[in-house]
Amino acid sequence: MQKRRLFALLFVLLLSSFTTGAPATTSLADGDWPQWRGANRNGLSLETGLMKEWPAEGPKTVWSVSEIGEGFGAVSVSGDRVYVQGTRGEASVVFGLNRADGKTVWSTALGPKGNERRGNGPRATPTVDGDRLYVLTESGDLACLRTRDGSSVWRKNILKEFGGSNPGWLISESPLVDGNRLVVSPGGRDAGIVALDKMSGQVIWKTAGLSDEAAYSSCVVADVGGVRTIMNFTSAAAVGVRANDGKLMWTYNKAANGTANCTTPVFANNKVFFSSAYDTGGALLNLTAQGGEVKQQEAYFTREMMNHHGGIVLVNGYMYGFSKDVLTCLEFATGKRMWVNRSVGKGSLTYADGMLFLLGEKQVVGLAEASPNGYVEKGRFRIADLGRDSWAHPVVAGGKLYIRNQNTLTCYDVKR
Repeated sequence: MQKRRLFALLFVLLLSSFTTGAPATTSLADGDWPQWRGANRNGLSLETGLMKEWPAEGPKTVWSVSEIGEGFGAVSVSGDRVYVQGTRGEASVVFGLNRADGKTVWSTALGPKGNERRGNGPRATPTVDGDRLYVLTESGDLACLRTRDGSSVWRKNILKEFGGSNPGWLISESPLVDGNRLVVSPGGRDAGIVALDKMSGQVIWKTAGLSDEAAYSSCVVADVGGVRTIMNFTSAAAVGVRANDGKLMWTYNKAANGTANCTTPVFANNKVFFSSAYDTGGALLNLTAQGGEVKQQEAYFTREMMNHHGGIVLVNGYMYGFSKDVLTCLEFATGKRMWVNRSVGKGSLTYADGMLFLLGEKQVVGLAEASPNGYVEKGRFRIADLGRDSWAHPVVAGGKLYIRNQNTLTCYDVKR
């Protein structure tokens, strides 16, 4: 048993070094997924012991609920709770669900529901930080809540406070917690990105010189040569901001398009990859620290990865993501295309235990090997068509697969 635990720990550390370039922030035993794209915001679960092949009907359903309203946001999972944003009537709401059976423990209305022709309601994922939950709605209402009961600690509207404007398809960002800072991207004048004191909501800094309107991406943070760096897409460019004071250190616009920059940046080993769709592509940037600042230099630009909003995962030196509507594997360091496959159609993905968990926007859930040698599918099943595309990213936590499909959230058992 001790040898098995030691092997699991070594696996976690090895996988982390190949992906984020930083140690994991959650343990294998936790089985938690505390924020957008997991503990390290990279779409990777560190769990093992999961099914390597699904039966024809798909994995067993543990529970399914259909009371969370409209929206496209994924779930966060922590302790005995699942948190998800949705709607109730004309309100944008966050729900605290019982992890065991999906029943609502509490719900808190945060502001008015946003309406948009491609789909109403929130697009973001709540962020768990200890006993607090940070939530940003599609209309810019930002709230710090107590996880135990959803009661409010502080609230504000970031568009009103920082002079930002809501992008056409509504705010889709998930808040980032970094130390004592809560980081969001209002897109206001000299406030493209801001940091707030996470305990009080008071402003710590605003990024002077960055007045780009908000895009649809979420921030990541990493240490680059000793300089803590926040990276995100704005409506016009990929940007890097110093975390301690908000100084704009670099911009890069070649990977941005003029319509919608959505994909969360992928960071590893002092390199960051940005990608967008609308006939644009992706770029790997080399990052170096110089005199307390970080500078970027393009390593390569590729049109082989035009990721819309389904995300990219980096596993053992290879990236996997949907380039437009085709699942694609690229070598991270060089941009070399390893393979492409139609897979489940255009969609989103998450990685766990050697496998890619896939959700096609036309309601197909799939499982495939994460290997640069070729696409090998190990199962698929269909979910209900509820009249809208299925855009929420799949989540793997505690041996369970969570699929959000509009007003329905389903938990599947994927443990071996």
